[in-house]
Amino acid sequence: MRVLSVVGNRPQFVKSAPLAVALRGAGIDEALLHTGQHYDRELSAVFFEELGLPEPAYSLDLHTADVDAMQQPIADTIAVEKPSVVLVYGDTNSTLAGARAGVARDVPVAHVEAGLRSGDLAMPEERNRIEVDRVSALLLAPDERSRETLAREGVGGRTEVVGDVMADATMQLAPIARSRSRILDDLELAPGTYVAATVHREANVQPERLRRIAEGLNRLTEPIVFPAHPRTAAVLERERIALGEHVLLLPPLGYLDFAALASQARVIATDSGGLQKEAYWYGVPCVTLRPSTEWVDTVEAGANRLVDDDPEALVEAVTTARMPEERPELYGDGKAAGRISEALSMLFA
Repeated sequence: MRVLSVVGNRPQFVKSAPLAVALRGAGIDEALLHTGQHYDRELSAVFFEELGLPEPAYSLDLHTADVDAMQQPIADTIAVEKPSVVLVYGDTNSTLAGARAGVARDVPVAHVEAGLRSGDLAMPEERNRIEVDRVSALLLAPDERSRETLAREGVGGRTEVVGDVMADATMQLAPIARSRSRILDDLELAPGTYVAATVHREANVQPERLRRIAEGLNRLTEPIVFPAHPRTAAVLERERIALGEHVLLLPPLGYLDFAALASQARVIATDSGGLQKEAYWYGVPCVTLRPSTEWVDTVEAGANRLVDDDPEALVEAVTTARMPEERPELYGDGKAAGRISEALSMLFA
């Protein structure tokens, strides 16, 4: 059995790491394809270097998020590899391109993180999730809520609740990050004394939204560490959006430094989907700079608050953020990769 795994950004690399180990352990051959959707070195190549992972078998180096531009090169790779299944992760345009390429080449698609919904069709990620789920032969859902969503929508593939492979990666890699990284020493920060902030989604880098988010950050008084995605940094500079002296704007961090930074923050303020979950597993309260989230359980548990781009709501949420005293286990037990490899073997071997 052979799997072609399609990834396009760093969170997908993180998810793929524990699964690659599980696939090898199950005797499943895997070829990893990197579309190049995120091509900044600090967002891609350095991850493999830091963790000693093998480079992708295929690096398309496309430097684009355009689905049509990615689909044909992925389809060409499928024709060469002849995999038993195309494996895609999450909700990026690389995910959609990989799924469409699999369908075009008549190869089954397996979707990690199937069934997640934010309910916001204005988000391209939401539309991507829905389309990928509809064409997937194997839907690897993180929880029962996701399974119920897929059943309600009447998707045709086989659904397996496996947990969240990001939990596997977080549990394995966060302790390594904290022991190896010097980021807090370099920034002269103590654990629990700062806010870690990230902004990267297309909607939030529109000038007016980004200006309002920056206004909220500027109203806070505690240190804010803000590793900026390249396109976020470009808009901040082009639009002359000023940040307060307490906001430390950094270039993108390597995976280990960022994991060490986020896991020891007092609060995380972000528009990232994956980081909302990681914050929960780290035990760090999260403030989400979006009007909706696909990870609604974190909100229901009281560990995550949605503030959209409202400066006043952002300030209030960050200032009062606390983790709930009771935290239910969400999105699995750190053993999702093994369950995914078993599901793949059962359906496609």
